Amino acid sequence: MEGVAVPSVPVSGTWLRHTPAGAGPLGRPPVPADGRWQRGTVIEGIYLAAEESTVWAEWYRWLAEHEVEPLRSLPRELWRYRANLRKVADLTSTATLTALELPTSEPNREQWPAFQRAGEQLHAEASRVCCIAQRHGRGECVCACSGTSSPPRRASSRCRPRNE
Repeated sequence: MEGVAVPSVPVSGTWLRHTPAGAGPLGRPPVPADGRWQRGTVIEGIYLAAEESTVWAEWYRWLAEHEVEPLRSLPRELWRYRANLRKVADLTSTATLTALELPTSEPNREQWPAFQRAGEQLHAEASRVCCIAQRHGRGECVCACSGTSSPPRRASSRCRPRNE
């Protein structure tokens, strides 16, 4: 993977994330969580989605993997985040994943170790916040990683339910 030129793209606009009710927009678990692109013990990260349907699909996928009934994890709050990131690693193409020796992303944890190594390497090369753009089905996600224990600083308002 070293020496692979990964294209970058700017990412801006409004992105979404859910948290447990009462945790607030910057709520974090007591122990940093692992994700597809990072291990919580190495790099803390949050995952943001472009569409509400992607947020909930990823949450349901997580519940299924952990065999947790949805009602046990409710209520949740959906938050909007404004992003204006100039240089985001663009991992949306199969060619880039192949160059990084990564398979096409599938919704299971068996692939995570290879993706985590790639994300941690991209973070090390950026020597600051590393962001990764990826498509999951039709939705787009961004993983924002930080090597510090500080959470991202900017969040906007809670999303209103559609019927309001």
